[in-house]
Amino acid sequence: MTIYIDADACPVTRIAERVARERGVPVVLMCDTSHLLTSDYSQIRVIGEGADAVDIALINLCRRGDIVVTQDYGVAALALGKGARAIHQSGRWYTDDNIDGLLMERHLARVARRSAKSHLRGPAKRTREDDLRFEESFRRLVEAALEEERKDNRS
Repeated sequence: MTIYIDADACPVTRIAERVARERGVPVVLMCDTSHLLTSDYSQIRVIGEGADAVDIALINLCRRGDIVVTQDYGVAALALGKGARAIHQSGRWYTDDNIDGLLMERHLARVARRSAKSHLRGPAKRTREDDLRFEESFRRLVEAALEEERKDNRS
């Protein structure tokens, strides 16, 4: 299992790295050339500029049993399709049961933004509680993935 982080402006990278290090799970940070990342734990993959270049590279690398950290519903949907697990920076797990609704929400929000009457606000400022909620959820996701990996190895 590998954890792939869509790390362009990801506020939970260090939290995910800390949890992964504790459990001995490798992490790959994916970013484009406009971001400068450093890590003493993770492998960093810098992908060329271009619309969706990082997303495409991440999906090409991820495999069944991996974990993807992303706020992009489209990336999450593709990861689920490959048998990977996916989590949002809020701590919400993307699942086969919720991904269609999330993709529909994204579409409707895009339509609303294009409307001249749209006054949608951006996300609220991230809090310590947001970080704690993500960490708790991410720990559970990693443990579930490790347990599934152990079961697969016993088979």
